[in-house]
Amino acid sequence: MSSKLVVIALLLFSTVNAFAQTPIDLTEQTIKLGGMKEELLYYGFAEGDKIVFSFQEVGNKEVKEIEVIEYPSSSKFSDYKSKKIENKIINVPKTGVYVFRLKNTAISGRICKIKIQRIPANETTTKFNSAVNWVTRQDTTWNTFTKDVVVGYDTTYLQKVKRELVKTEQREESILDKTQRVHSQTNDNGNRTRLFFTLPRNEASGLRTKRVVSWAYWVGVNEAGKQAWDQNSKVLSKLVKGIATTYTTPLGALAIGAISDMATPKVGEDVIYGIADQENANLFHAGQPYKIYDEGKGVAGYKRFTDPGICQGTWYIILANDNFVDGIDATVKVVAIIETNIYEDKHYTEQVVSPRTEKQLFKEPVITSSEVPVTGI
Repeated sequence: MSSKLVVIALLLFSTVNAFAQTPIDLTEQTIKLGGMKEELLYYGFAEGDKIVFSFQEVGNKEVKEIEVIEYPSSSKFSDYKSKKIENKIINVPKTGVYVFRLKNTAISGRICKIKIQRIPANETTTKFNSAVNWVTRQDTTWNTFTKDVVVGYDTTYLQKVKRELVKTEQREESILDKTQRVHSQTNDNGNRTRLFFTLPRNEASGLRTKRVVSWAYWVGVNEAGKQAWDQNSKVLSKLVKGIATTYTTPLGALAIGAISDMATPKVGEDVIYGIADQENANLFHAGQPYKIYDEGKGVAGYKRFTDPGICQGTWYIILANDNFVDGIDATVKVVAIIETNIYEDKHYTEQVVSPRTEKQLFKEPVITSSEVPVTGI
């Protein structure tokens, strides 16, 4: 080789070598790293670059962790309890983003001087853009699952029976019809007495039910009370003449709700009357405090009951005479309205449509968005 060619080759080698060793400053800054804080710096590097990293804590204090990471998680350099790092060289095998992480675990802050440079591998990457931008990236994964899918229907026919009400009847039934002597206050037998009666028991058997839906009582004293009863009977006969009814007496009409009141005499001997259960009727007869369901005083009186709670069982009509000398005769009547329901069993066919299913495999996309650093834009 001629001396002239040797000189030219040496000059080219020196130029390339000088270019390859010239670092490009990316950042040189002083960072105040707070107590228990972490600082992250992001820069991009081209394939073949060399990273030159320098660090110094101004107060000569330790920083717990210093690390250089190839994003996202490949650690390329780490140091612990560092005060100073000079010109640490890190090779870049492929183009990407590098994270410079400083972590202070002390309570007090740290003042850190940072210098980051890159040495390009060749002239092509000299103008590589090391600035990092954050972009949104969407990753799609597929969630696989099975579920029941209707593929057809099956129809069946069931023979069933349901009970239907076909007839309801109501009738009046006489429970008590009695004239009771109630002595005066001076009589040795006492001026208090009581009468008991028992309402028909509700029944349910087969296709028939029977129950007491209401009842009523009447108390009338002496002849005036009898005349009032006869007057009510005559008025009722005129009202229902030629009409078929389920009741036969004025008291039955009251109990069934066909009338709301009855005529009572204004003049005559009166009686104290009421309705009680056995315990309180005995207390009344003994002259002790008692409780009753209804109470009145007059020549005549009446009352209708519809509460199911007192439409069953045994009850007492209590009577008292406050006349000092004369006894009285109290006519007591009780009627109940009995309702009978008649049912029939109706046979019918019920169509039942049932879906037929099978398990099938499905996939659905799951899109996850995340912010990632990119360089070279």
